[in-house]
Amino acid sequence: MFDTLSDRLAATFKNLRGKGRLSEADIDATAREIRIALLEADVALPVVRSFIANVKERARGVEVSQALNPAQQMIKIVNEELVSILGGETRRLRFAKTAPTVIMLAGLQGAGKTTLAGKLGLWLKSQGHSPLLVACDLQRPNAVNQLSVVADRAGVAVYAPQPGNGVGDPVQVAKDSIEHARAKQYDVVVVDTAGRLGIDQELMQQAADIRDAVSPDEILFVVDAMIGQDAVNTAEAFRDGVGFDGVVLSKLDGDARGGAALSIAHVTGKQIIFASNGEKLEDFDAFHPDRMASRILDMGDLLTLIEQAEKTFSQEEAAKMASKLASSKGKDFTLDDFLAQMEQVRKMGSISKLLGMLPGMGQIKDQINNIDERDVDRTAAIIKSMTPKERAEPTIINGSRRARIAKGSGVEVSAVKNLVERFFDARKMMSKMAQGGGMPGMPGMPGMGGGPGRQKKQVKQAKGKRKSGNPMRRKAEEQAEAARREQAAQGGAFGLPAGQEDKNFELPDEFKKFMG
Repeated sequence: MFDTLSDRLAATFKNLRGKGRLSEADIDATAREIRIALLEADVALPVVRSFIANVKERARGVEVSQALNPAQQMIKIVNEELVSILGGETRRLRFAKTAPTVIMLAGLQGAGKTTLAGKLGLWLKSQGHSPLLVACDLQRPNAVNQLSVVADRAGVAVYAPQPGNGVGDPVQVAKDSIEHARAKQYDVVVVDTAGRLGIDQELMQQAADIRDAVSPDEILFVVDAMIGQDAVNTAEAFRDGVGFDGVVLSKLDGDARGGAALSIAHVTGKQIIFASNGEKLEDFDAFHPDRMASRILDMGDLLTLIEQAEKTFSQEEAAKMASKLASSKGKDFTLDDFLAQMEQVRKMGSISKLLGMLPGMGQIKDQINNIDERDVDRTAAIIKSMTPKERAEPTIINGSRRARIAKGSGVEVSAVKNLVERFFDARKMMSKMAQGGGMPGMPGMPGMGGGPGRQKKQVKQAKGKRKSGNPMRRKAEEQAEAARREQAAQGGAFGLPAGQEDKNFELPDEFKKFMG
C-alpha cells in the first residue's frame, strides 16, 4: 500500500547522502519532495501542512546542524514525525473491570466489519479470552449467516437469535446478548452493527441506540484503508454522530495509496488500534505506529517478523533442529526435517510478505513481488515423492531414483537433482553456523566462518634460505654469515658498534618533536 510513498521518500533521502551539512536550500528542497510524496499518497492536506511544518522546524534546529551525519538525522526526524501522526505509542484495548467487556463495531457499508469481527474474535481467543460475536446487522442480506460462518471458522461462539434480512430489532438483540454472555461466561462481547453511509440519519440513529443500550467499553470505527481522502470525512461524521474510541484499518494489503492510515489518527484524535492486512482470519494484529513508520521508510519490521515466528515455531522444535544441525556436519538433518521447516515458514504467511519485513527490501521490491509461491509447493511435492529411506539418506538418490521421483511429483529430472544439491549446500552452511563457525567463506574473522584453525591451514610454511650447491661458494657464505653474527653480538643499539650510538646516531626531526 505504501510502495509509492516509500519510493518517493527513499529517492529524497538519497539526494542528502554525502553532505557534511544541510543548507537552507537543502532543507526546503527535501521538505518540498516530502510534501509531494505525502499528497500523492492521498494524505489529508491539514496533516501534510502540520507534518512539513514540524519537519522544517526541527531540521533548522540544533539537532541537525550539530549532528555528525545531517542526512541520517533528517531521516530520524521524518521517522519520528511519521510515528507521531500515526498515533504515537501503541494503543491497547481497554477491558472492563467486571466481565463482559463490550466492543461495538461501526463503519461504512463494505468496510469489512463482519469479517473483521471474526478476525477480532480469533485474536481475542489467542489472547486467552472467551469472545462472543453478536449479529446486530439485520439489514444486509445474509449478514447474519456470514457472521455465523466466520465465527465457526474462527472457533468462537456467535449469538444470532434473529434471521436478519430486514427482520428483527438490532437494539433488542444487542441488549439481550449481554445477559446471554453473562449466563454463558463469555468475557468479551463483539457487537457487529449494520453498515451505513455518513448521511444515513436513520441507521446512524440506530447505531447510537445500540450504543446507549449496551454501553460499550470500546467503540471501534472500521475504515477501509483504500478509500483515500474520504476516510477523513467519514471518520468525522461518525465521530459527531455516534462517537468512537479507536480505529481499525481493514484491507491494508491493498494497492491503494494509503493516505487514510496517515490521516485519520491525526485528524480525529483517535488512535488506530488494529490493522487487517490480508484475507485470512490470521491476517490481523495490533497496530504499532513505530513499526508502520519503519516499513514506510524501508527500515523493515523485524519485531513483527519475530512475533510471527514465535507464534508458529515452538522452542522445543527449534532446539531439536539446532541439535541436529550441530551434529557431525549436520548429517542428522534430513529432508523430512527440511520439509517440516518449510511448512512452518509457510504457516507464517506468503514468502513475499515475510521478505518485505526485512530492512532494505524495498530496493528489490520487483523481484520480491515476482516470487512464485507455488515453488514451495513443488519442492514439497518432490520431497513427498521420495521413499522414507531417500529422505533420510539423500546420497542414495541416483539417476533411476531421480527419474521415478520426477515422474511422481510432475517435474523435470533436473528439478529433483537441483533440489538435492541445494539441500546439501544449505545443510552444510547451516551446520557450519550452528557449530559456531559463522557464515562460511570469510576465513579468519571470528563468528564469520572458520576461526584460527582454518586460517592456519591457509598460511603456508615459510621456506628457509637456500644454500648454494657449490662447496667453495657455500663456505664463503657461511664465513660471511658468521662475521655478521659476531658483529651483531659486539654491537650496541640499532645494530651499531658498541659505544657509537650516541656519537653517530641522531633521531630525525619528526621524532624529536614527540620525544621532547
